Amino acid sequence: MVDENTLGKKTIVKVSPVTGKLMGEFEICGEQEVKQSVARARRAFEKWVDSGLDARLAAMQRVKQVILKHAEDYARRISDDTGKPMVDSLITELFSIPLFLEHYRKRAKKILAPRKVRTPLVFQHKKSYLEYFPMGVIGIISPWNFPFQLSVIPIISALIGGNTVVLKPSEVTPVTGEVIREMFEEAGFPQGVVEVVQGDGATGAALVTSDVDKIFFTGSVATGRKVMAAAAARPIPVELELGGKDAMIICADANLKRAVRAAAWGGLVNAGQMCISVERIFVEEEIHDEFVGMLKKEVERLTVGGPDQDADMGPITFPKQIQIVTSHIEQAREAGAQIISGGNVMDGPGDYFAPTIIVGVTRDMNIYREETFGPVLPVIKVKDSREAVELANDHQYGLAASVWTSDLKKGRTIASALECGQVMVNDVVASVANPALPFGGVKSSGIGRYHGEEGLLSFMHTKAIMVDPGKLEAEPFWFPYAGKYQDALKAFYMLVQGKFLAALGPLKRMDKINKRAGEGKNA
Repeated sequence: MVDENTLGKKTIVKVSPVTGKLMGEFEICGEQEVKQSVARARRAFEKWVDSGLDARLAAMQRVKQVILKHAEDYARRISDDTGKPMVDSLITELFSIPLFLEHYRKRAKKILAPRKVRTPLVFQHKKSYLEYFPMGVIGIISPWNFPFQLSVIPIISALIGGNTVVLKPSEVTPVTGEVIREMFEEAGFPQGVVEVVQGDGATGAALVTSDVDKIFFTGSVATGRKVMAAAAARPIPVELELGGKDAMIICADANLKRAVRAAAWGGLVNAGQMCISVERIFVEEEIHDEFVGMLKKEVERLTVGGPDQDADMGPITFPKQIQIVTSHIEQAREAGAQIISGGNVMDGPGDYFAPTIIVGVTRDMNIYREETFGPVLPVIKVKDSREAVELANDHQYGLAASVWTSDLKKGRTIASALECGQVMVNDVVASVANPALPFGGVKSSGIGRYHGEEGLLSFMHTKAIMVDPGKLEAEPFWFPYAGKYQDALKAFYMLVQGKFLAALGPLKRMDKINKRAGEGKNA
């Protein structure tokens, strides 16, 4: 919630999603303050990039030590901010950071090193190379569902390459924004290398239109479109990590016990507030009823509560999200779907919503077409895996999916047929924590990839370099053109036929024309 303090400045009023009580107020950065942060990042950029990759990787090791020192405190503060259980904060927010730091510590030099690439034979004597250099100041706008992990991984990826960063955390989770600010300060990063600007939508808009060199945005499709449109005015590159409506395809030969537990965790972890949550469960008809019965038992044994209650699932972090979840369920119910479990706001303080299973879901329902982003498991009966793939692909989103079968060859075949950024066979969610795998979506799920090699290169410009010894006076393709047409035509036909060595003959004859021209003779 945004309010004005006694000095007339706008502030974020942070209320606990667990208790509903006031947690604190955070001053909102206005346009001028955003510009000042970007200017500090711009001034810091030259020294940071000149410090060298070894020094930057050493700084990342200091980040790791700070996280190690404060892990439980960070997890507690993130849990207080979001409402998620402490185990969730450790596993889904903190766990992956050391994995990525170690991955890039070992591989960044190779990924970012200049490299030689092939040069076609017709360009004889030349050599070709690729080099990478940082874009400059990166503006990162992060979401509220995983406010630590989805901020820190793009930050460290940008920093390793030599960029500086201005982070705008979500106004829903300002506490975690302060955790990130403190972490980089304690790790000894120079002023301006990592700037944090707390604020609301206007703050984010000011960052997009400021003097940054790229925007990395994670959030909703609607806001992502606005970010892209605003960035196009300059233009600057934009990376969009947006929503999903992830499909889980359960074949009749799947390990049902594993699939059921995966569906519950993959759809309800962080109260379903995850872009790669399981949001459409396609089950082959011969096992549909058995699966639903098992899923109901699994979901109803889960505990819901705050971080101190050793719960499996916490509250909804952003209260307004409850309206979306409720409207999706009610619209589906009115259209003929059946609620098997849950479907209601829970009694007591805090923003809790009961874990929900809904069956009889059809493709015309909002709960099928739109991102629910809540603790809801929609189950869809299908004839076979072919129908499941067709339904999974016939959608505006394409972020992640999973396939469940005891036949791994079939699982890989189905995975290859799915139109999305990542697929798991007999598992859910975990691929996002593999530092070697790129992450991102297709269609309305976003543009670009991070993690993996792309996680560094997406914040770098690519420079192509071609080197010639410079000993010849001219190239065969240069002026004069007189007398070269027939040889140029022969060389072209030979190249089309893949006769690259043979093409050198006409090129040599063209070169002789150059020599005669250089000697003042007619062709």
